Order: sequence, then structure tokens, then C-alpha cells
Amino acid sequence: MRFQYFVDSLSIVVFFVAFTVVALITSEFGYRFGRWWQMRTPEEKEGPTSMIVGSLLALMAFLLAITMGMASDRFDTRRNLVLTEANCVGTTYLRAGCLPEPASGKIRELIREYAPLRIVTSDLADYQRKVARSVEIQNKIWSIAEELARATPDSEVLTLFITSLNEMIDLHQTRITVGMYARVPETILILLLICSMLTLAMVGYNAGLTLRRSPLTAAILIIVMGAVITLVVDLDRPHKGFLKVSQQPLIDLVQQIGQLPSESPSK
Repeated sequence: MRFQYFVDSLSIVVFFVAFTVVALITSEFGYRFGRWWQMRTPEEKEGPTSMIVGSLLALMAFLLAITMGMASDRFDTRRNLVLTEANCVGTTYLRAGCLPEPASGKIRELIREYAPLRIVTSDLADYQRKVARSVEIQNKIWSIAEELARATPDSEVLTLFITSLNEMIDLHQTRITVGMYARVPETILILLLICSMLTLAMVGYNAGLTLRRSPLTAAILIIVMGAVITLVVDLDRPHKGFLKVSQQPLIDLVQQIGQLPSESPSK
């Protein structure tokens, strides 16, 4: 995971610029080597280099499509979990209104504090603080629920509440796991970068063999490939980047539960 942490430490713009610069150098090196080799052995035929380059480009397109699909799936999962958690926290809040006082008021007050903590920001230190505080609030609510369960073990309303609370706690852990660990495998990301450099080097080498090249075409190829790989990296980042998972469902929930009366019916 060290390489992935290194990539995460770079901003998206820096990553794109770094990839473009390295790719341009690699392509230029391939071109100069191909031209040197052609000058050194002018009697030799070019061989199937063009066909190999075409195959490499097709392979790169396939690898990019696979990696993009993996990153998109993980991004969609994180986005869906935000909505699912917002619905679950809202349900738990409403069902808490059916519990006897003073437990009902205490739980609702804790959930009002809990909901804003579930809104993820790009600040990792702030995220870790929110996670720690969320766990503390979960433990407090669970302790209250345990006391109610001992006092009224046959309460159906309490059973519904504990079901929602349990799901809320599970979703908390699921979001952490998916956000921090469900990433595009580091091996695939490294393979993608290495293959892209080798492909661009072969494109430059083939141009050097033919002693013909189009700098504009090469630049466009590098920029487009760099943009796609940068998009994969951006989609795979859980907290920072241009493409961020919308926290609007949780923001709406925070606004709603601050206005709901304490005697709201069970959802």
C-alpha cells in the first residue's frame, strides 16, 4: 500500500503533470533510440513493429477500461452508502421517539450530534476525529438500549429500534472499510502505469524507426492517456480530489432532524 499512499499524497493536478512529463520523456527517449537504431542498421527492415505497437495500444485500452470499471464501481458503492446511512440514521431517530422518556430524549440528542459526524470531509485528521466520536456516541446509545431491554425485554417497539441501531452501527463500519480499504488494487495501478510508459516508449521507438513522427499526435495521445489514468486515480480516492462523493443526503438529514418534533411517529 506504500505506493498507493504516495499517489494519494499528490494532488490530482500534480499527478497529471508528473505523468505527462514522464510520459513525454519516455516517448522522446523511445523515438531517439529508434532513430539511432535505424541509423546504425539501415539495411535491416523495420519488422512488425507497427503491428506490435497497435496491439499494445489495444491492450492499454482494454486495461484502462477494466481499471476504470473497478474505480467507478467503488465510487458508486461509496455514494450509495451515504444515502443508505442517511436513511438508516433517520429511521433510528424516528423510532427513538417511540421509546419511553428520558431515554427517548437522550438518544435523539445523541443522534443529532451523531449525524453531522457522518459527513466526510477532505481533512483526514478531521475524519479520524469524527470516526472516534461516532464510536463513542454509538456506545452511549447502545448502553441506553441495553438498559431499556433489561427493563422491558418484550417491547416490540424497542426491538424495532435496536434493529435500526444495529444497522446504523454496521453501516458506520462499512463506510470506513469501503472508504479506506476498498480501493483499486495497488498491483493493478502499478501495472497500468508501467504498461502505459512501455507503450508510449514503443510508439516513440516505432516513429524513430520510420524517421517520421507527429509531435502533435504524440502529445495528444499522452494527454488523453494521462487524463484517463488521472480520472481512475481520482475516482479511487475516498476523501480528496475533483470527484467527491456527495454528502447531500446526510446534510439534508442534519437539517431535518433539527426540525422534527420529539413525538414524531415511528418510521
